[in-house]
Amino acid sequence: MSAGMPNWELVEDDATLQRVLQDNAGAAAVAVDTEFMRRNTFYPQIALLQLCFGDTAWLVDPLAISDTSGLAALLTDPSVVKVLHSPSEDLEVFNKWLGVQPDPLFDTQRAAALLDRGFGLGYRALVAAVCDVDLPKDETRSDWLQRPLTEAQCHYAAQDVLYLLAVYHELQAACEAAGKVDWVLADGADATAAQQAGPEPYYTRIKSGWKLNPRQLGALAALCQWREDTARERDKPRSWIITDQDCLQIARALPRDRAQLRAAAELQPAAQRRYADAILEVLGQHAEQPDSAMPAPLPAPPGGRERDLAKRLKGKARALAAELEVAPEILLNSRDYDALVRRAGNGEGTPMPRHWQGWRRERVIDPLVRFLAEHGFKESGA
Repeated sequence: MSAGMPNWELVEDDATLQRVLQDNAGAAAVAVDTEFMRRNTFYPQIALLQLCFGDTAWLVDPLAISDTSGLAALLTDPSVVKVLHSPSEDLEVFNKWLGVQPDPLFDTQRAAALLDRGFGLGYRALVAAVCDVDLPKDETRSDWLQRPLTEAQCHYAAQDVLYLLAVYHELQAACEAAGKVDWVLADGADATAAQQAGPEPYYTRIKSGWKLNPRQLGALAALCQWREDTARERDKPRSWIITDQDCLQIARALPRDRAQLRAAAELQPAAQRRYADAILEVLGQHAEQPDSAMPAPLPAPPGGRERDLAKRLKGKARALAAELEVAPEILLNSRDYDALVRRAGNGEGTPMPRHWQGWRRERVIDPLVRFLAEHGFKESGA
């Protein structure tokens, strides 16, 4: 079945936005989506906000309104469930634009996985499965910052929330019957908390960083932080400053002057001209730091025994997923299994990640920890 003509209205002034929010103040849920651009910037540029409380999609033009307090209040209203699909990028948009996060958050992609209807389902596939509607995708690469928006763009944007609300009602009822509504909302709270807390230091994501000695690793951390600050200040992608590989090569060589810097990394000519002095200053300040200030070593990739234990742990997790009637991938990611093995092997007492708590702690983490104790390290004599 094809999508019908969506019912939508464009909101282009503060008075209309206030009226829409007041008229729908008693709604129990609102479907939310955003359109944004992020081609040559560090931060996503909000271009459109879509809201749906019932049978009309309200297309809020953020370029035309000035008072966003009502939107911030809606997103944080505990009595209104905010329904989004795979919202990680939307959460970043809200963080930058409104300074708030949607709470409570019902992610329909995660709900589908927790109901064992598929992992990582796209919005179009989920709408097809639940509503038997085949949505168009011809505006996916549209320029959403252009004005005026075209009729086709508005139709496309409207369907992103009109069908989302219908999907929510079906999934919410199924989750209610299965006792999993709290699971979905808890995962939503984890996602918003992670967005508010910010990502881990970027240097921990650099491949081969674990090979560096403490002094080199400290330089990598300092370089990555300088690049992060510079990219945010200039609102440019990180790679437009210097690349991950540049950071790694410079940290490994620890150059002390421009000639050594040129020999250490093949910086783009523009980066060499613009940032060479700043990079050397960062390294100079780092050189004055005592050894005790260097970061802890990054974990090496798992060895043969650790990989085997992680593989067996994933097998146990698949069995748990079958018992819980969820998609196995929604329980944990690959890094979690490696972390569990390291934690068991090293006796690490660090706090468990937030997403290991709550329902996942009782139903997944504790059984996996017991499994490791009983079958993994016990067999090796550990």
